[in-house]
Amino acid sequence: MSYNWQQPDWPAFHYDLSRIEEALFTLAEKTGRASGLLKGLTADAQLEATIEMMVVEAIKTSAIEGELLSRKDVMSSMRKNLGLETGHLTGDKRAQGTAALMLAVRNSFADSLSEETLFDWHRLIMTGHRHVAAGQWRTHAEPMQVVSGAVGHEQVHFEAPSSSRIPEEMARFTHWFNDTAPGGSNEIRKAAVRSAIAHLYFESIHPFEDGNGRIGRALSEKVLSQGLGRPALLSLSRAIEAKRNDYYDALKEGQQSNDITLWVTWFVNMVLEAQSQAEELFDFTLKKTRLFDRVRDQLNERQIQILRRMLEEGPDDFEGGMSAKKYMTITGASKATATRDLQDLADNGIFVPTGGGRSTHYRINL
Repeated sequence: MSYNWQQPDWPAFHYDLSRIEEALFTLAEKTGRASGLLKGLTADAQLEATIEMMVVEAIKTSAIEGELLSRKDVMSSMRKNLGLETGHLTGDKRAQGTAALMLAVRNSFADSLSEETLFDWHRLIMTGHRHVAAGQWRTHAEPMQVVSGAVGHEQVHFEAPSSSRIPEEMARFTHWFNDTAPGGSNEIRKAAVRSAIAHLYFESIHPFEDGNGRIGRALSEKVLSQGLGRPALLSLSRAIEAKRNDYYDALKEGQQSNDITLWVTWFVNMVLEAQSQAEELFDFTLKKTRLFDRVRDQLNERQIQILRRMLEEGPDDFEGGMSAKKYMTITGASKATATRDLQDLADNGIFVPTGGGRSTHYRINL
């Protein structure tokens, strides 16, 4: 099998955008609408929405690679790096490193890409991984292969260029990245398209021993931010993780040839999905802020604690809703107090009950 980097036109990618003109137009509309929703939030709510988006991205980009991070640990690390109250200190170095990467990508979005930037990012995501050469290109002599299947029955999905080629390939990649940026001599004006190409290009080189997927998605976010002229507020990895198998299939297909029309089409639709999810989050944050402003003085400390805990889950809501048993566990209240508090929340239209008797659960009425 011949891969894209083995072909004579590498890396002269070509593609047809006629199939996704409508998707690109819709994306521009949704991006503008999400920006308007964000501006409608208070400064505190804007910060909260920004932190939430980075936490989701950190968790999901790791989950795509099979690494599960605690939301609580990532949130704590993110808030600590921002100099905010955490209420929880984590010892998980992986969560610390991934949270630091999210902030680094956001804070340096306008900067040119360099080898040292990529090395710095790699050191961050390899925090807590002892057996990986962090902050340097891979050097091993054996082929870098993407495989699946049991030992002895492996299926090779892709083989990247040899380690000896990496310095040259990455020098060409960083030049391309900076040359196609806004204001560059070969600017690609549609940021979502440039983001798709950057991701496929980087993943095809696969320059690191480990962590290539997470760095590749960080590069895609950097591209989107450069196109906006501000940090992008979406979680691309959340959209991708929900279609993880499709993601790997699309990558595999895209690495067979330098006609990348199908890959660009698939990726742009993922950016569109991510932007829709971001719009949903900003709308949720606005409703949450209004809810707190409306009911804050009506609730006791236990009820406020429960409301905050449920709203921490974001638009997806508290898993299974709130029950008297969960209420007792979280607040330490007696059964009678928990039942009374929950009924009061329902009577005031703050909670909506479902089920009945012992199986009654409550969801927030936003």
